[in-house]
Parts: sequence; C-alpha cells; structure tokens
Amino acid sequence: MNSLPPIVDRTAFQAEVDRLRPREKAHTREGDAIAAARRRLPMVEVPADTPLTGPDGTVTLLDAFQGRTQLVLYYFMWNAGRPTEDQCEGCTWYTTQVAELAPLHSRDITYAVVCQGPDDEGRRYHRFMRWTMPWYSAQGGALDTLLEGRHVGMMHLVCYLRDGDRVFETYWTTRRGVEAMDYSYALMDLTVRGRQEAWEDSPAGWPRRGPDDDTLRSDGRPIPQWSRL
Repeated sequence: MNSLPPIVDRTAFQAEVDRLRPREKAHTREGDAIAAARRRLPMVEVPADTPLTGPDGTVTLLDAFQGRTQLVLYYFMWNAGRPTEDQCEGCTWYTTQVAELAPLHSRDITYAVVCQGPDDEGRRYHRFMRWTMPWYSAQGGALDTLLEGRHVGMMHLVCYLRDGDRVFETYWTTRRGVEAMDYSYALMDLTVRGRQEAWEDSPAGWPRRGPDDDTLRSDGRPIPQWSRL
C-alpha cells in the first residue's frame, strides 16, 4: 500500500496550509516580477515575409497575425514519415491544452502552431487530433530563419509583436518553459501525489513512474490520442 500523509484534525491541517501560503504568495509575486522583466526585454526584427504553409497554400509570418498586433507560435516537433502513434508525445500533450482562444484574442493576441514537418502530414495530424487552432508548417530555410541560433526540430514557444508591416520577436522559451501552455501539470502540482515522476521531491512510498518510463505516453501512444480513437 502506498504511504499516506499524516492524519490530523482540521485545526492542525489549516495551520500547515497557513504556513505554506506565504511561500505560495512569494512564488506568485516572483512570477509577476519575471513577467514584468519580460515586458522590458529588447526585441529583434525577423523577416515578415518568411513563408509558412497554411490550409490554402503559402502565407507569410505577417499573415499569421490575422490582423492582430501580437502572435504566439508554438513550434511542433515532427517525425517525418512516421505514423500517428510515433509523433511527439510532448508537443501533443501541450498543444491539446490550448483550446479556447477567445481570451487571447480579447488581448489582441493570435495563437497558432507551426509544424516542423511536411504540411500534408501535419495537417492530417491536426484533423485527427480535432484541433481547431490555426496550423501552419515550415521547413528548411524558413525554420532556420524563424529559429535562428536555436535547435531546429525542438519544441519552442515564441512571441512576436507587429508594428505595421514589420515583425519583431520579443521572447522565446523551450523545454519546461513551454509548460506555460499546460494546465494539467499545474493541477497535478496541487495534488498530494503530484506528477508522480521520478525527478520530483516526494515523501518515501509515494507512487511514481520509474526514471525510464515515458510519462507522456500510454500503451505506445501519446496520451491525448486515446480520446480521439
């Protein structure tokens, strides 16, 4: 049987929650301060005419703004020529969670995905996953331009600002930085057993997957695919 937290009365429980709360508030304030620092970063111009492939053919990075002044692009890793079950489990996990875009649109922000693979393959995946967000693809020189100085083929979350017909990159992140898209992990982190992953600092006896287990796959598929089958 898995270990359990100590059982106490309501008064003792609330006292421990109250002890934790200042740390949570400090964490929130530090997140606000980091966001404020992001808003003060310089920016770098990128070619507004960088080509992307959309559902109706070639468009430009500028077109991807859809008339808004801000754009967030998620660069989806792709295994060209591989079947559905072999596509990136992390990108599938994160992308599935960005569903309702109206709140972003209310702040003049467009969100879209750029598949780093062949357009026909990526678009089939987009349909299979029943996603509705704007979906583009880019390969070769276009990706080299958009991800200049970074590892093409890796997941990236990149923010852009449009000033007329000019486009500027204002921020980018990768790896755990893309957890900004993820509410599932945030909710897991509130629970007593957490993410149940090997790297977490949890009490002895807590359930967890082994260091070699794939935490984003189930029975050989990215976890969000199962609800589509």
